[in-house]
Amino acid sequence: MIDDDATKEFGRLLGIMRRLRAPGGCPWDAEQTVSSLKRYILEEAHELVEAIDGGNTRDIAEECGDLLLQVVFVAQIASEGGTFDMKDVCRAICDKLIKRHPHVFGDVSVRNADDVSRNWEIIKSGERQARGADDSAMAGIPKGLPALLRALRISERAAKKGFDWRFGDVESVRAKVLEELDELRAEITDGSEETVREELGDSFFALANISRHLGMDPEGALQEANEKFIGRFRTVEGLVADENLRMEEAPLDKLEALWRSAKDIERNGGADPSGR
Repeated sequence: MIDDDATKEFGRLLGIMRRLRAPGGCPWDAEQTVSSLKRYILEEAHELVEAIDGGNTRDIAEECGDLLLQVVFVAQIASEGGTFDMKDVCRAICDKLIKRHPHVFGDVSVRNADDVSRNWEIIKSGERQARGADDSAMAGIPKGLPALLRALRISERAAKKGFDWRFGDVESVRAKVLEELDELRAEITDGSEETVREELGDSFFALANISRHLGMDPEGALQEANEKFIGRFRTVEGLVADENLRMEEAPLDKLEALWRSAKDIERNGGADPSGR
């Protein structure tokens, strides 16, 4: 069922963007190109993800709007050049969704989400073959993805082709992680900068693989680890200041002790068990 209010508001957004780009509109908006918008597209996508992590629905809705604006912005610039417009964008994604969901809009039967995913890849492969594009399972994985997320996507594509350990065989994947870490250690001892870098990359890739077998998002796990480190580091900074020390001058064993204190404070919900 069509939401008339949503259609009306979307039309209002298109009109606002046309006015901003038109003579007498906004000089900054008028100067933008599809290429200049790339950084804003990435920033808005990351801000939306951060809002989703925060769980505030108002923030999520606002960031959805900011990301939608970038799509509308690109379409408006393209329409001015006569290449495509927002109607073409909407038509293309509608046609794609219908074609790639034959179990909903056609007569294909599926048992579960895995069947849906396999069908999706088969249909995508057929589309690439029809237009003479790269038909590899590795085709279409964006190079601009964060490296850890891209490693996850690459391993997912390989797994769909059967190039994988038995799903859930975490021990075999863990053994591969340890193998890569051993190779990294050997190169650190005897190798060159190039071979160390290569083995370091292999180790990260293996960690992405074990994340997939655990059903976890490695990018999200690393971001959580980043935030945890930041929180503990800030606590250490406070403890150092309480003792009238400078971190740069404190011995490492002292900092290690304060780090353990920061972990204790974290486990106690922010309260210092030592009473400081």
